[in-house]
Formats: sequence, structure tokens, C-alpha cells
Amino acid sequence: MFVKTVPLEDVLVTNTYFYIDEETKHGFLIDPAAEPKKLLDIIRDEGWTIEKMLITHGHFDHIGAVGVLHERLGIPYYAHQAAQDYLSKPKLNLSAYCGRDISLTEASFFQDDDEIYLEANPSAKLKVIHTPGHTADSVLFYDVANHLAFVGDTIFKGSIGATHFPGGDFQQLKQSLLQKVFSLPEETVLYSGHSEATTIRQEKNQLL
Repeated sequence: MFVKTVPLEDVLVTNTYFYIDEETKHGFLIDPAAEPKKLLDIIRDEGWTIEKMLITHGHFDHIGAVGVLHERLGIPYYAHQAAQDYLSKPKLNLSAYCGRDISLTEASFFQDDDEIYLEANPSAKLKVIHTPGHTADSVLFYDVANHLAFVGDTIFKGSIGATHFPGGDFQQLKQSLLQKVFSLPEETVLYSGHSEATTIRQEKNQLL
């Protein structure tokens, strides 16, 4: 599996990720944050087929390009079942405070412990792990075989997610980190929304 990191700029710079099976050139697009034309150009130039868009949580800086890509490519987007209000309500997803109103109403939903497979290669799969705290709907997507995880804003290199936004809860975040994130193998590479990649081992040493 191949991971391509694409920092995209809007109000914030947010990492969007392509998770691609190199043999079939099929994959997932994780947290399409902004700049849909840039993402469309990459998909076209690389000859990739994106089967699904996966959302780690429903804040505006992780979903800004979803609507355009859904319309242009006809591909579905998935989020945790607790994301429905975040996706559809601009005040909850914070877009209302940034000069626009993002409202997404056609999402499909997954639950904790679901596995999301590539249709072109079912051995390529991501496990959904619910990690509430930054938001109520926060999840990480874990590739068990390759020891990598897309963690959204739950944890960054050297820090953890904010908890002062609607639905945030520090005690929940602490529990998610200790019981879920830090239970992953120490060599697991963490791809976050707003920092360079890190590992479980590095963050345990830094934060615990």
C-alpha cells in the first residue's frame, strides 16, 4: 500500500491522504480538506480510481472538498454514525465561523470496529476505531497489515487534539488515547491532520 500526503490550504493547512493499492491503482481518499481541483488533478494524473472518501471527523477543515468530489466523481463518502450533525450543521462543523456554510447530507455511516475494504483488492482494508474526545465522531483508520493509522485530530506529533469545540471532551480524549491509540503496536505510523507523521513509540515517550 502507498500513502500520499497532500497538505491543502484553506483557513488552515490540513493533511489529506491518498491510501492507494499500487497493483490495482484503486484506493481511498481520507479527509478531503480543500482545493478540490488539486485533488482531481492528482487523481487524473496518477490514473487512480478512488472508491470511497473516508472522514476522520466532521470539522470543516477535513471536509471542505467532499461535496465537489462527490458530485464530480460520483463516489460516496463515509463517516462515523455520530457525524451526521457535524456534517450537516455549519455551526457544529465550524464552517459558519469561517465565512461559509458547509452542509453535507448524503453521507454513509460506519461504526466502531467496522472494516472498510477496497473492492478491487479486499486484502487492502482499514479498521475503524472510534476515538471520541476532539469531537464526538472522531475515528482513526488502522491498517493492521502495514501498521499505519490515519488519526485525524486525535493526536499529532508531540501533542493531542483540542477539546474546546462543540462535542469535545478532554476526559474522553484521554481515554481514547490510553485505551485505543496507545494500544496499537509501537511501530505503527500515525498520519494526522496537522503535523508530520510520527509513531506510537515516539508519542508514548513524548506524552506519557
